[in-house]
Amino acid sequence: MNGLVLFAHGARDPRWAEPFQRLQQIVSMQHPQSKVVLAYLELMLPSLPDAVAALVAQGAKTINIVPLFLGPGAHLRQDFPVLLEGLRTQYPQLELTSLPALGESEALLNAIAEWITHALPHAPD
Repeated sequence: MNGLVLFAHGARDPRWAEPFQRLQQIVSMQHPQSKVVLAYLELMLPSLPDAVAALVAQGAKTINIVPLFLGPGAHLRQDFPVLLEGLRTQYPQLELTSLPALGESEALLNAIAEWITHALPHAPD
């Protein structure tokens, strides 16, 4: 089994997670061969280590982590590499990879810009 972890920051308000839960549903439909789960850096559960442990317990041999962060802040530059290295040490048999952060994708940034263009109220003629 393949695992796919959508890794977000987390927040105190549970409503914050709703778009990520919807994204999880969409990605699950697009990747039925993978078990798609959400994980959070802080304030929400499961944590990244807990999500990876659950996937390993279910038989995952390969896990891809998708950091759902727009900017390369301290969490991605400092916290995430430490978490990732700890997971690689804990599960040496696991093929564990990470995609780039969302903000590093030109395609995504262009999609957001296009959405903004279409969402703006049209100026009167």
